[in-house]
Amino acid sequence: MSTPNQYVLAADNSPSLLPLLRSNPSLASAQDAHGYSLLHAAASYGHLDLLRSLVREFHVDINLTDEDGDTCLFVAETVELARCLVEELGIDKTLKNDEGLTAEEAISSDGSFPDVAAYLRGTPVSTIGDSVTRPGPSLPPNVTVNFGTMTESAANGNDMPDPEFKRRIDELASRENFHSEENQRELRDLVTAAIRGVNAETQQKDVRRRLD
Repeated sequence: MSTPNQYVLAADNSPSLLPLLRSNPSLASAQDAHGYSLLHAAASYGHLDLLRSLVREFHVDINLTDEDGDTCLFVAETVELARCLVEELGIDKTLKNDEGLTAEEAISSDGSFPDVAAYLRGTPVSTIGDSVTRPGPSLPPNVTVNFGTMTESAANGNDMPDPEFKRRIDELASRENFHSEENQRELRDLVTAAIRGVNAETQQKDVRRRLD
């Protein structure tokens, strides 16, 4: 009887794969004619536990590359998987493939998984349950955002944000050099002006209430 194809078993996350590898450990690090490995298969299909087993139990080199010089990080499609590879298994995210691209650069150029590219770039990514929200631009120093319940007037649409303020924020956030000192200063000035405007309006409302 022929030996089952370990790459197909890895893609399916078959329960028969690990027993097969334990009976023939050399298969764990094997690569096909194109350099495709079980690491690449596990990463492609998002099998985190299999990746952990390959590295921790079978001591497969996490930085194994295929014929294009791609590690399994190049095929990561979720932040969870990329985080596992980088933070748990210690993959080198600075390695470049035969085209001179890191995993982050390759994924960014493809444009399919912007959250993964953002994570590899070092941009904070928030997770809620199993879902992942796209990272937004970080706030400048000394600027914080507090989340709370919505007031009744806001819920009824009486306290809608100033459209011009929102437009300017969106325009700033879309700039490629958003984190430059000049843009950060402009954002601080914009937020400060908005806060002053809100405070002034609140004071006017308080005055009207006292007069009434």
